[in-house]
Amino acid sequence: PKMKEDHCLHAALLCLGVLCYSHGLTTEKLNHSRPSLHGHHEKGKEGQVLHRSKRGWVWNQFFVIEEYTGPDPVLVGRLHSDIDSGDGNIKYILSGEGAGIIFVIDDKSGNIHATKTLDREERAQYTLTAQAVDRNTNRPLEPPSEFIVKVQDINDNPPEFLHENYHANVPERSNVGTSVIQVTASDADDPTYGNSAKLVYSILEGQPYFSVEAQTGIIRTALPNMDREAKEEYHVVIQAKDMGGHMGGLSGTTKVTITLTDVNDNPPKFPQSVYQMSVSEAAVPGEEVGRVKAKDPDIGENGLVAYSIIDGDGMDMFEITTDYETQEGVVKLKKTLDYETKKSYSLKVEAANVHIDPKFISNGPFKDTVTVKIAVEDADEPPVFLKPSYIFEVQENAASGTVVGKVHAKDPDAANSAIRYSIDRHTDLERYFVINAEDGNIKTIKALDREEMAWHNISVFAVEVHKQHQEAKVPVAIKVVDVNDNAPKFAAAYEAFVCENARSNQQFITISADDKDDSANGPRFIFSLPPEIIHNPNFTLRDNRDNTASVLVRREGFSRQKQDLYLLPIVISDGGVPPLSSTNTLTIRVCGCDSGGSLLSCNAEAYILNAGLSTGALIAILACIVILLVIVVLFVTLKRQKKEPLIVFEEEDVRENIITYDDEGGGEEDTEAFDIATLQNPDGINGFIPRKDIKPEYQYLPRPGLRPAPNSVDVDDFINTRIQEADNDPTAPPYDSIQIYGYEGRGSVAGSLSSLESATTDSDLDYDYLQNWGPRFKKLADLYGSKDTFDDDS
Repeated sequence: PKMKEDHCLHAALLCLGVLCYSHGLTTEKLNHSRPSLHGHHEKGKEGQVLHRSKRGWVWNQFFVIEEYTGPDPVLVGRLHSDIDSGDGNIKYILSGEGAGIIFVIDDKSGNIHATKTLDREERAQYTLTAQAVDRNTNRPLEPPSEFIVKVQDINDNPPEFLHENYHANVPERSNVGTSVIQVTASDADDPTYGNSAKLVYSILEGQPYFSVEAQTGIIRTALPNMDREAKEEYHVVIQAKDMGGHMGGLSGTTKVTITLTDVNDNPPKFPQSVYQMSVSEAAVPGEEVGRVKAKDPDIGENGLVAYSIIDGDGMDMFEITTDYETQEGVVKLKKTLDYETKKSYSLKVEAANVHIDPKFISNGPFKDTVTVKIAVEDADEPPVFLKPSYIFEVQENAASGTVVGKVHAKDPDAANSAIRYSIDRHTDLERYFVINAEDGNIKTIKALDREEMAWHNISVFAVEVHKQHQEAKVPVAIKVVDVNDNAPKFAAAYEAFVCENARSNQQFITISADDKDDSANGPRFIFSLPPEIIHNPNFTLRDNRDNTASVLVRREGFSRQKQDLYLLPIVISDGGVPPLSSTNTLTIRVCGCDSGGSLLSCNAEAYILNAGLSTGALIAILACIVILLVIVVLFVTLKRQKKEPLIVFEEEDVRENIITYDDEGGGEEDTEAFDIATLQNPDGINGFIPRKDIKPEYQYLPRPGLRPAPNSVDVDDFINTRIQEADNDPTAPPYDSIQIYGYEGRGSVAGSLSSLESATTDSDLDYDYLQNWGPRFKKLADLYGSKDTFDDDS
């Protein structure tokens, strides 16, 4: 019957389309009987003449019904030009969307046919272009013109839901009309044409529990107090029908699974009123005694139950916890039981919901109670120590047999058997301790060293005399108390380096100490020098009062040629009672440094004064003598020209004319060379003048028997006086003012240039490099570089 209805509908629509086309064609022919080149004039409302170009086509907006399945092509419409006289000289051409494939035109009559079945849902309209041309020359007779072919919709698409299956949740006991979910369907037909896309929703399955709104598709509850515990899941079928739900409309369905979610509307209930349990008196605290369970038909957090003990004589001996996986109350032992003291206990346990919904508070109370009776069983118990653990102290180095402490255990049974004690030797492998088997006194066997082991952790066994299998074990921690038996020492093997050009009071090393004793007998450390060297002329010590000390240079100027190694003893004392101290030796090496204080070399250099002179040295001395003679001759010549005496003793001091021409001191950097100003100031002998080549340990006072020389004293007398003072001074160094010609100042990287250092009279060194040292060394280069020339000449 449905197929018949569809065919009838298609036939009726086809007839209607043909009638519309015939009527339009007739009208166009009547209205356009004149040639296309002629214009048609119309007047406006205000007398204005409006000009409108007359179209040369007899055409209209064409319609074609979709899904046509007839045997012949569908006549869409006819195109006709005013200049077509019917003699066949005009040819009609069709172009555009679907031209020649879907739409064809009779080039003589202008009739347009659709050769294929059209689907409006795929394409709703086509735009085509028609033109009339001369059949013989293909010359356009009129300009091309566009027209539209619209596909007319029929109800050929049923409604479709967005999803084949829907899932929704709604709380149980919801009020009537509570929205559950909205389902939506769509229809591919044209919503602007007829009722093909007008949908109406209805419920096919799921009544009387749910209903659906016809226009929106919203599903709502239809019954009150739906109980999840009675039925949790519902299956609903929703239908969407087009044509406004009238007969002949197409329809589609979908399935909706609705689940009732849980609310806390049921209180917990115990299945019985009394629980019987038993526990041995040997049970340890924390051991499980038994379980109780209250049933709650709710699920999730609504079914959570918490258990508690609210009354009973066993509230102090037992406790109850909740196992949230099984929703059971676990009764556990809280304290140790004694069968001889009490043989049974009673508890009142309450089970209550954790989360309560205020909407259903009237269904309460959401809790229940039950009685738990627990019987204590007698057991043969092992000995029990009075303490769970013991901590004792004993001083290190205590004599063997010193009492450390005492442990005590007893038999808790009524028999009260005697106890015997022993040490677990696995915890005392070195056998430092022994225990009295009867009274539990622990004593030392050998001396203890805290620095070796500060704590001893042993275990003591207690067993019943008549029941060896009943034993107890207790940990015993013995602390070895520190005594001050270790002196502090250097924290490391220190080796210091001091520069030859070190300044006075310059710090060159910081030292620290370690003490094996405890902090009470260790730091703070006190650093000092031994009393016998407290006035050490070379170095001094400064205690920083932070368990470190700094070593400083006391004097300026060290020389590796004199001494390249110093051993400085340092005394370190600890803060113990009584305090202990030790003397540690600090090794100090004298090193060569640059002007910035960076180490260059710490190797000792040999300084040897040769007995003989090399050829170069002799040549240098001769050159100096020649220069001296030339100066004397010039001086005498000038004096004679002035007619003055050569030497006037009344006006000049002869000591001012003493010149040493063989002085090869350190040059510009030699600040420790002999100062001739001492000889020029005889008054300086009235007091003690410090020597510049050494820093004395203490001031020396002139002997009272020596009187100062007058200003007019002769040079020989002045020198003799100085020699006598040095001979009688026990603190004077074993050298006078003799110049050390091998000393060339500080910081010299070139080494000594003196020929006196040569081991032989003839030097084998090559001095040609002196030519590259500049004008300052030109004289030496001439003196020493000429050796090879002399040898070649000979």
